[in-house]
Amino acid sequence: MQQKVIQMPARKRIALIAHDNMKHELIDWSRQNLQQLSQHQLFATGTTGHMLEQELQLQINKLISGPLGGDQQIGAMLVDQQIDMVIFFWDPFEPMPHDPDVKALLRIAAVWNVPVACNRSTADFVIGSALMNQSHEYRVPDYDAYIKQRIG
Repeated sequence: MQQKVIQMPARKRIALIAHDNMKHELIDWSRQNLQQLSQHQLFATGTTGHMLEQELQLQINKLISGPLGGDQQIGAMLVDQQIDMVIFFWDPFEPMPHDPDVKALLRIAAVWNVPVACNRSTADFVIGSALMNQSHEYRVPDYDAYIKQRIG
């Protein structure tokens, strides 16, 4: 399949998401990385966004709650290259009624080659990356060309 190059900006658009049991962990991590996060544009689903905004005193672009469609909003933004990375503090031990939404979000991130951190250690590596504060070119399959080729 043909590839196309996407230009990720130096000022990243970061989605911050956390399951209920992980919200305080995400807030703690965000507090520890406040200086770095303050240099980027932040998005979050529902309650997580309100909690982060209150705790960090940073502007958070708040979407609706994950189970009400916030995960899908983030997914749509991934498809449109409006989100550059996802920090998702996921609780793998708590079955959630919106688990299919979470899997769909992770699938879309993989399809569009978007970095995803699903735990604190990975989030530390991502935010500490030398690429964090510079523009970065990455490749994704050229799905439009693929469809045109298949149609004829």
